[in-house]
Amino acid sequence: MVDEWVRGGVTDAVVAPGSRSTPLVLALERHDGVRVHVHHDERSAAYVALGLGMVRRRPAIVVTTSGTAAVEVHPAVVEAHEARVPMLVCTADRPPELHGVGAPQTVDQQQLYGRAVRRFLDPGVPDEAMASSWRSFAAQALVATMDSPPGPVHLNLPFRDPLVGEPGPLPKGIEPGRAWHVPAVVSTAPDPTTVESLASAIGGRRGVIVAGGGIDLADEVHALAGVLGWPVLADPRSGCRTRAETTVSHFDPLLRVPALARRLAPEVVVRLGSLPASKVLGQWLAALDVWQLAVEVDGFRYDPDRNLDGTVAAEPGETCAGLRTHLEAGGTDVAVAAEGWLGEWVHADALAAEAIASALSGHEEPTEPATARDVVRAVPDGTALVVSSSMPIRDVEWFAAPRDHVRVLSNRGANGIDGVVSTAVGVALARAATSPGPTALLIGDVAFLHDTNGLLGAARRGVDLVIVVVDNDGGGIFSFLPQADALGAEPFERLYGTPHGVDLVQLAAAHGISARRVARQAEVAPAVAEAAALGGLHVVVVPTERAANVAVHREIEAAVTTALS
Repeated sequence: MVDEWVRGGVTDAVVAPGSRSTPLVLALERHDGVRVHVHHDERSAAYVALGLGMVRRRPAIVVTTSGTAAVEVHPAVVEAHEARVPMLVCTADRPPELHGVGAPQTVDQQQLYGRAVRRFLDPGVPDEAMASSWRSFAAQALVATMDSPPGPVHLNLPFRDPLVGEPGPLPKGIEPGRAWHVPAVVSTAPDPTTVESLASAIGGRRGVIVAGGGIDLADEVHALAGVLGWPVLADPRSGCRTRAETTVSHFDPLLRVPALARRLAPEVVVRLGSLPASKVLGQWLAALDVWQLAVEVDGFRYDPDRNLDGTVAAEPGETCAGLRTHLEAGGTDVAVAAEGWLGEWVHADALAAEAIASALSGHEEPTEPATARDVVRAVPDGTALVVSSSMPIRDVEWFAAPRDHVRVLSNRGANGIDGVVSTAVGVALARAATSPGPTALLIGDVAFLHDTNGLLGAARRGVDLVIVVVDNDGGGIFSFLPQADALGAEPFERLYGTPHGVDLVQLAAAHGISARRVARQAEVAPAVAEAAALGGLHVVVVPTERAANVAVHREIEAAVTTALS
């Protein structure tokens, strides 16, 4: 099985120690084509595998022993399912005769992850008479995890004692070029009829492109926008938030100005990839009575407000390239959008950027919006920036300026704060082997504490990772919700604010990780740049205050409103 996975392009396995998984672990350890990463905690191990898969777009293997160890993997499986990240989940199991008799570390692992996996496979206890089927079994799993849409596959592998022994000869593999482990080829570009139909529907109208996560060819998105005279409302994860002339970064603050939101209402909307985090953008799109189309590689319908008029199953970038080529060739008689349409969006975005910078310049102590802006600005070219859910991804989306040569990643499949540190470690491990350049993580204190086990052994993994922790001593996002005003201070703080009182610098030091706390906003960007230049693993803690954070967000909103009124 391991040899077949390596033949299919698998390079990494994350192993959580345990006895029952010994046969598979030894097979992985003995294969020259696999890098084996050992992690004490199954939950963190699975998220490391998730991070590896996000970067490589090939599954990493995560291996656990039997019992609750297998249960710990479930959160990462759900994220991989929702985010369409390939992953091979291998849970060791007790043989059938030890089930239902009270044997230790024995739980029902059949279909353990429900419908969150692309496929569940259990070949039974290994039997040499079935050796000819092992490669086929491994290939089925690889095809299932890599096919469209990609996602996790669960292999439940029961083993009998003895669990150690000498390996025999490998079953023969099929000849190169006839490998059935290659996933089915899925067309990435729309057919010519679809392109012509789309061109007729969008040409000559005032439109917007909403670029969400999962876009393959960002340059083609902007090239199409330039031909149409449309703005690109660019989510940081899209790869489209670059310094292109069609980029609009601050769409969330813009659309909080009611008069401007009405003025900028388009006649057509093209959504690419998954949805941005902005609730304001979602509400604005939901209120529009216009034709809206989505383009997603596997045709999944990101439509919580149920106002899409159509979905195209194709790569977003390839679709934009096909449309641009068709329009430039004169395949459809189309005029550019009404004169000034793109310019009005871009001018408003520039005014908003100036207002945000001006509002933040008056704060000497660290603020969360300024920290998000500074981290995006300070990381070097070639950085992979992992951003946690909750407030960090929103602050980057709302306030960060366009930036070239930085790839933004985030666990936005299920939008949880689970395993974010471990995911970033997995991203850094993948990049260490494939693409030189540092990895950075912007994370809140609660998410950081939620995945403290992600730091286990991290200082010895040979990764370049800068972790920036915004520490407001609790759950900052809840201060923006109605509960903050509806409840009294004491119950709100106890139920939602949840101060933890942990010294995060000391916590990092306990794991052997270099850590520092900054006291002023002016120190944030230099601290991040210095840590990235040094290489290795570093933690930068940025202290903020929850009530002050709400106030500065409202101050920015007021400044943008004034600038655009």
